[in-house]
Amino acid sequence: MPASLRQVEGYSAYFSCAEKKGYSGVALYTKTQPELVTSGLNIDVYDKEGRVLVADYGRFLLFNVYFPNGRSSAERLTYKLQFYDAFFGFIEDRKQRGRNIVVCGDVNTAHQEIDLARPKANEDTSGFLSEERAWIDKLLAHGYVDTFRLFNQEPGNYTYWDQMSRARERNVGWRIDYFFVNETFADRVKAAYILPDVIGSDHCPVGIEIS
Repeated sequence: MPASLRQVEGYSAYFSCAEKKGYSGVALYTKTQPELVTSGLNIDVYDKEGRVLVADYGRFLLFNVYFPNGRSSAERLTYKLQFYDAFFGFIEDRKQRGRNIVVCGDVNTAHQEIDLARPKANEDTSGFLSEERAWIDKLLAHGYVDTFRLFNQEPGNYTYWDQMSRARERNVGWRIDYFFVNETFADRVKAAYILPDVIGSDHCPVGIEIS
């Protein structure tokens, strides 16, 4: 990355990068200085892919996460599901200690049929497999909230489109990028949104506003 992107005026920047150059990673740019920023889950097999940043803002922990994609092989699907379980245990531990949790990132799974344009055609595709969707069910059952669905129950709201098929022009997409918060923090969420008109990736930005 050029210095102009690594260091943006007015922001503190933090990065977690994969050992494999150019493979995966997450970044945080913040105007409000966190009390502490750490990377990883303290599990080497996941941390070497640079998928997690944790920013402690005092009143909440922000988890910035790039969840694995399971499409390339059966081994990567297993890796993805194991990462899901490890991450769940990690945030549950912090929640049980009384911390508020905000999770954001590319989860690489559409939760329900409303969350992708062609659910029937993708029932056997990683990203909409029953075992992947069941993890989001588990997350919600343990007291976490899909913030976008607090404000919007309409179909056709997606965050990812395949670039090869020009799917964005036809809005044949998937909602696989989320903000989750724990239930007791949900009343602090005043808005949640998707910005599909912002171009620059096969994904688009998503966001929340908290009081």
